[in-house]
Amino acid sequence: MSKSIITLILMMCCLGCQNKASKVFTEETIQIIPKPKELTLNSGSFIFNDKTQLYLPDKRYLRTTDPLRARFKTTANWDLKVATELPPSNVIRLTENENLAEEAYILNVNSNDITIEANSYSGFLYGLETLRQLLPSEIERQDEVKDMVWEIPAVQIHDAPRFKWRGLMLDVSRHFFDKDYIKQTIDRLAYLKMNTLHLHLVDDQGWRIEIKRYPKLTEIGAYRVDQEDKPWNGRPTQPVDGAKMYGGFFTQEEIKEIVAYAESRGITVVPEIEMPAHVTSAIASYPEFSCLEQPVTVPSGGLWPITDIYCAGKDSTFEFLENILTEVMDLFPSKYIHVGGDEATKTNWKACVHCQKRMKTEDLQNVEELQSYFIKRMERFISSKGRILIGWDEILEGGLAPGATVMSWRGVKGGLEASAEGHDVVMSPGSHCYFDHYQGPMDTEPKAWGGFTPISKVYEFDPVVDSMTEDQAQHVLGGQANLWAEYIPTTAQSEYMIYPRIAALSETLWSPKANRSWDEFSSRLTTLFKRYEYQDINYAKSVYTVTADTKVNEATNDLSVSLDTEFPNTDIRYVLNDNDMVSSAEPYSAPIEIHATTTIRASRYVDNKPVGKVFEKTFNYHKAVGKKVTYNTMYSDSYTGRGANNMVNIIRGTKNFHDGQWQAWIGNDMDLIIDLEQSTEVSEVKIGAMENQGPDIYFPTRMEVLLSTDGKSFKTVGIIDRPFEVNPVIVLKDFTLQFDKQLATHVQVKAISLKKSPGGGGAWLFVDEITIN
Repeated sequence: MSKSIITLILMMCCLGCQNKASKVFTEETIQIIPKPKELTLNSGSFIFNDKTQLYLPDKRYLRTTDPLRARFKTTANWDLKVATELPPSNVIRLTENENLAEEAYILNVNSNDITIEANSYSGFLYGLETLRQLLPSEIERQDEVKDMVWEIPAVQIHDAPRFKWRGLMLDVSRHFFDKDYIKQTIDRLAYLKMNTLHLHLVDDQGWRIEIKRYPKLTEIGAYRVDQEDKPWNGRPTQPVDGAKMYGGFFTQEEIKEIVAYAESRGITVVPEIEMPAHVTSAIASYPEFSCLEQPVTVPSGGLWPITDIYCAGKDSTFEFLENILTEVMDLFPSKYIHVGGDEATKTNWKACVHCQKRMKTEDLQNVEELQSYFIKRMERFISSKGRILIGWDEILEGGLAPGATVMSWRGVKGGLEASAEGHDVVMSPGSHCYFDHYQGPMDTEPKAWGGFTPISKVYEFDPVVDSMTEDQAQHVLGGQANLWAEYIPTTAQSEYMIYPRIAALSETLWSPKANRSWDEFSSRLTTLFKRYEYQDINYAKSVYTVTADTKVNEATNDLSVSLDTEFPNTDIRYVLNDNDMVSSAEPYSAPIEIHATTTIRASRYVDNKPVGKVFEKTFNYHKAVGKKVTYNTMYSDSYTGRGANNMVNIIRGTKNFHDGQWQAWIGNDMDLIIDLEQSTEVSEVKIGAMENQGPDIYFPTRMEVLLSTDGKSFKTVGIIDRPFEVNPVIVLKDFTLQFDKQLATHVQVKAISLKKSPGGGGAWLFVDEITIN
C-alpha cells in the first residue's frame, strides 16, 4: 500500500473522530450541582471509550470509582479497568495532593486524560461524582445506550465544601424503610456531595434497632397495630392481641452493612436514640423505666402530649440507656451520637417520688433543670467513650451540657444561643429545612405535616445567621434537612419529599454564597430532573405548578389574576371557561382581567402541550360581591383576611390557613350582616369554612341565615345543625342553606363555633366567603 493511501485513510479516520466529537460546550451547558467553587472551561474535550482506564495511587481508593464504573457497565457495557502502571493517555488518574483540604479536589480534563487530585477518600469520590455530572444525562439510564458518544468538556475545577456537616435526617420510626432504601438514599446523597445521614431510629411509634441486651425493644417496641388505612391523627388505641401488626427493625448485622456502605460513599451515619421523651415504644417494652411503671401500647399514630417518658429519678434508667448506647456506639463509628431531647412533657416528673427526690438531692429548682441534669449525665457518659453528644435545641433548657453540640430546629434561636456560649451547632430550622412540609400549594400536593417550604425557599437557606459574630460563625458546622415520616408511608412518597429539595440544600451547604443564583440554579435543575428520570426517582415537579395571585379593585370589583411558577421564564398558557387546553390556550404574558364569573385553567407547556398539574379556579360573581359587611362579632386580629370586604371579595382561601384569605374567630361565634343595597331576590347562602383539627380549627356546630327587608327586623330562613365530629384531615367546605325565593335588602349570617377544643384550648372558626345566590 502506498504512503499516500495510508495518509488518506488516516485523515479520513481523524475526520470521522472529529465529526463524532462534534458537541460544542459552553459554561451554560455545564450543569453541575452543587456548583463548583471555581471552574474554567478550556478548548477541547475528552471522549470515553472501552479502552479508558483508571489509575489509583493506592488500592484503598478503589471504591470511590464504584459509582462511575457501575454507570458505564450499565449504559455502555464497558468495564473501566484499573491499570497497574500509568497509561500514557486515555486514563482517569487519581493523584494525592497533601496541600488540599479535607474533602477538596482538583479536576483537570483535557483531550488526552483526566486527573483528579485530592487529600482524602471523600475528595476523590467528589471529583468522580463531578466527572459523572459532566457526562451526558444518559449515563444515568438503567439500560444500555447504543451509539452514544460519552464526551465531556475540557475543564479545570477547583472545589471544596463551605461547610463540613451536610446532612439529611430520615425518620424510620414513624414509618419503617428497609436497608435497601437506606443504601439507595446514601448513593443519591453522595451524588450531591452530602456527607451525613442522620437516622432517627427511635420514637413513640417504633423502635428500629436491635439491642441484644434488651430484646423486648424490638420484640414489642418495633411493632404497632396496623392502622395504615386511617389518617395519622385519627388512629385510636387498639388492643394488640390478635391484631395485624405494622413495623420492622434493623438487625445489628444490617446496621453494620449500612454503615460500611455509607463509608464507601463518603457518608457518616449518625444514630439518634431519643431521650427522655418520644420513647413510648421503649416504655411499652420496659415500663419499669418510666415514672408510672404502667403498661402502655406502642401508638400507631399521632400522640400528644408525650407524657410517657423515661424516669429521671431512677439510676436504673441511666444504666438502661448507657447499656443501649454502648451497643449503639459499637455499631456506629460516628463522632456524634444524637440523643433527641425534644418535646418532653414533664407532667409525670412533677408527681414522681423518684424525680422529686432527684431534684432535692441535686438542688434542682424545676423540671427543666431536671432535664438538663438528665442530658448532662448522658453527655458525661458519651464523652467518656470519646464521642460527642448532639441533640435538638431543647437540650439548652435548664443549662447546656459542657461538651454538647446543638441541632437548632425551632428557628435559629437555639443555634444563636449555643454558638454564643461556645458550642458547635448544626442549623436545621423548620422554616427552610423541614422536608415534611408542603413544597407546592397545599390543594395540589400529597398530605404533608404543614408549613410551606418550596425548593426556592430551601435555596435561600444559610446556616450562618447575619447577626452572628465571627466567633459564633466558626461554631456553625453546617446544616441538615429533616424528613419526619408521619405522612410518609412509602419509599415513593419519601423520594417525592426529598427530591429535588435536597439538591437545593446541597448547593447552599457546599457552594460559596457569592456564587449562587436562583435563576441560574433553576436552569441546572432541569438537567438534574432528566437525570432523576433516568434513575427512576419519584421527584416532585412542584416547581412547575402554576399558582395565582389575585387582586381585587374594591371600587369596581374587577379582579386581576397573575399566574406564575417557581421556575423563571416558564411557558405558561391558559384558557377561560370551557375552551380546549391544547387548541385554544393563550400564552400568559400579563395579568388576566376578570369582570364576571369565570373559570381559569392554566398549565406549563412543553412542545405546545400542557404538562404537569393543571391549575383550575372559578371566580364566582355572586349577588353579594363588593357589598358592605357589618360585623356584630369582630374577627381575630391574627386572621383578618383582606379586611372588611373579605367575605364578599370572590377570592377563596386554600388549605393553607396562613394564605391571607381567611377571617377567623377564636372561642367566639361569627355574626355579620351583608347589605345588598337594594331589594334583591335570594334563595341560597353558602358559608365557606375550613376544618383542620390539628391546630384547633373546627367547622361551626350551627349555622343560621336571616333575611331583612329594612335592615332592622330579621327573620330566620335556614338553619344547619351539625354536632362536632373527630376529623383528622383538612377539609374545605361550603355549607349551603337553601330556602324559597324571596326579596331581601340585608342578609344576616351566624356561625356558632365549638368554643373549646377537645383538648381544652380555644377553638378556631375559619370562614373565607359568604356566597349569596
